[in-house]
Amino acid sequence: MNWKKMLVTGLAAVMTAAFVTGCGGSGDQAASSSSGGKTIVVGLDDNYPPMGFRDEKNEIVGFDVDLAKEAAKRLGCPVEFKPIDWASKEAELKSGRVDVLWNGLDITEKRKENMLFSDPYMDNRQIIFVRKGTTDIKDEKSLAGKVVGTQSGGTAEEYIDGNAEFKDSLKDYKKYSDYIAAFMDLENGRLDAIVADEITGRYYMSKHPDKLESVDVAIGPVSTFGIGFRKDDTPLKDDVQKVLNEMKKDGTTAKISEKWFDKDITKK
Repeated sequence: MNWKKMLVTGLAAVMTAAFVTGCGGSGDQAASSSSGGKTIVVGLDDNYPPMGFRDEKNEIVGFDVDLAKEAAKRLGCPVEFKPIDWASKEAELKSGRVDVLWNGLDITEKRKENMLFSDPYMDNRQIIFVRKGTTDIKDEKSLAGKVVGTQSGGTAEEYIDGNAEFKDSLKDYKKYSDYIAAFMDLENGRLDAIVADEITGRYYMSKHPDKLESVDVAIGPVSTFGIGFRKDDTPLKDDVQKVLNEMKKDGTTAKISEKWFDKDITKK
């Protein structure tokens, strides 16, 4: 074999190795594609607009969905979106039923104990949402004596459950499997207020402008969104982070943000 053939063979081997590495998977859970890649299974709450939700055609869409599709495309991997019980997300990830958690997942110190995170890509606050015309709820303290709801497994739940004084001051505290159900109860008067992710709450509020309004005060610390990976899946984390960096640099991430939020609200 002459040196030209050796060079071509070597380059082909390197490209193949890079492709396989880029298409990390979950062992038996990862399905091989016709191109030899492995499916990246994305765990998400499909009732979490605008990050990941079902549209009028019952198709899963959203900001994070578009990000994941573009990242998988650049890795040369098929991607599958798997709705899960968000309250059991860490168990779903650890068991290998999903490869990543990519759906407005807040980075917290507690979660870092059980998973790896990408770099943060968006800030997120927890704020209060009330019915239109509500005047007696202005901040966290004014929720005392009120019926308050939030989503199970979310950052707001972690904050409320970890703040005994605040939690005990509430008349009642209700947890929902998704924010959509919580907002419906708020509209119907079964809740006085919701503590929710600002991004999701404002999106829902924009669809019901005559019924809801926000109290623009942060509840608890401001958090950031990241992508969650299994503790031992550093190769997939590194590969996804690499393409995310490329997407940010070439403006793709900004374009996806503008599609869903009318401006680029991702971290620079």
